[in-house]
Amino acid sequence: MEEEPERFYHGFVLGLMVDLADRYVLTSNRGSGFGRYDVMLEPRNPGDDGIILEFKVQDKSEEKELTDTVRTALDQIGKQKYETLLVEKGIPVERIRKYGFAFSGKKVLIGG
Repeated sequence: MEEEPERFYHGFVLGLMVDLADRYVLTSNRGSGFGRYDVMLEPRNPGDDGIILEFKVQDKSEEKELTDTVRTALDQIGKQKYETLLVEKGIPVERIRKYGFAFSGKKVLIGG
């Protein structure tokens, strides 16, 4: 799988989130659990949800539909335990939202 398309989408989505900086601490490509998440939004307000985003470019040799790619991204979040950092900061697991972004050319599918 090519690395460059995923980096493009990663940067694009981060750019869209700049306006959230007053509500969230945005971090990217940092270690948590057993790996490195793509984007994490740590709430500044204790009542807000934490958010984890994982980006995947569809690998058509392994994933027939974008829904398969979303599932791959969500599975990675779970297997790598990316929520560990948020849990350590006191955010309850039930208040951590996990989203997989699947990309294929100009098509995008987001699932959680």
